[in-house]
Amino acid sequence: MKVLVCGGAGYIGSACSEYLLDKGYEVSVFDSLVTGHRKAVDPRAEFIEGDLGDRDFIIEVCEKGSFDAIMHFAAFSLVGESMKDPSKYFRNNLANGINLADAAVAGNVKTIVFSSTAATFGEPEESPIRETTTQNPINPYGESKLCFEKVLKWYSKIHGIKYAALRYFNAAGASENFGEDHNPETHLIPIILQAAQGKRDKIMIFGDDYNTPDGTCVRDYIHILDLAQAHMLALDAPHSGHYNLGTGNGLSVKEIVEAAREVTGHPIPAEIAPRRSGDPDRLIACSDLAREALGWKPQFENAHDIISSAWKWIQKNPSGYNDK
Repeated sequence: MKVLVCGGAGYIGSACSEYLLDKGYEVSVFDSLVTGHRKAVDPRAEFIEGDLGDRDFIIEVCEKGSFDAIMHFAAFSLVGESMKDPSKYFRNNLANGINLADAAVAGNVKTIVFSSTAATFGEPEESPIRETTTQNPINPYGESKLCFEKVLKWYSKIHGIKYAALRYFNAAGASENFGEDHNPETHLIPIILQAAQGKRDKIMIFGDDYNTPDGTCVRDYIHILDLAQAHMLALDAPHSGHYNLGTGNGLSVKEIVEAAREVTGHPIPAEIAPRRSGDPDRLIACSDLAREALGWKPQFENAHDIISSAWKWIQKNPSGYNDK
């Protein structure tokens, strides 16, 4: 199977490309390198530098590429930024996504696996979160992803494209060759590990008075190789649909910090700060549908394994990709 991975120079896209190549798939990576890294493109993959905003070019790529499927990771994903600049998010995550969907039609690509997000649920009305939980985004990032899920539904009905929208929670960890390197960094685990490296004096824990066992927010952390497995399995999903991805095992901020201290052997000073607005107490996924319909079996279901893989990659790449 020949797969076009859009956003394959990014954090999750690079790991998925590596995973597909290891499993014998032929991979072409399409990325603008606006937030991705050239060094994060697996050398076994064909690399095409381009922007999904260039409608004619992505249509040309798909018409000439003879791709069996597309995986779409090429989105902006900073919630705070989306609240300041919604236009940027709707243009890239929705309008450019439509360009890609049109390119799939033009190139007779029959399958799209979409990297969606749990942010489509907003502040969920139930926990764990199921595919049927009401979707009510509370920021333009989540709204833009939900809008594109709806676009895919109609392209499936009208053009016969099979799609899988994978809604996942806190992606974490690293593969053997590819890890997390954002600028600025906003994700908890790499921020904690920056403190272990000595790049930060301390970390801030935003709120310790939530309705959770230790007062800090609880989230569902999922290893990028488990995400990669799910994306590969979704290529052969029996029909179009939506799947939540998570371990179902919520971990609090304090639990993540303590696990990182144990893994790294560093003290990692932490300071309590005021809550951030809009942070729900608990976000945990019910992934029964993915496990049953796709045969998905996560391999990394505890904090130590996830953090150990990230720490191993950081020790090998202390400056990240260092290509900016």
